[in-house]
Amino acid sequence: STGFARPARMLVSISTKYLSNLVLDYEGTSVELNYSPETIMDIMSLEIRPGSPFNIRAEGTDELQALQYIEDHFSKMNLIH
Repeated sequence: STGFARPARMLVSISTKYLSNLVLDYEGTSVELNYSPETIMDIMSLEIRPGSPFNIRAEGTDELQALQYIEDHFSKMNLIH
């Protein structure tokens, strides 16, 4: 287990709240965040380790709000500082 299951589920859940297209980038691989079991499996297949850097991109009308929401929730989970 990489310890990223909970954040993966959170990202997929958050993707339903916004119109913007959200994408997770990790070590040259991108996963579009949408609400499906396959998305969680795709994120888990990246094998993101705790403390590893990754990026979230957002493109759309509410991109700033989406990124702020993700940042706030990851901070509360002590995944970013």
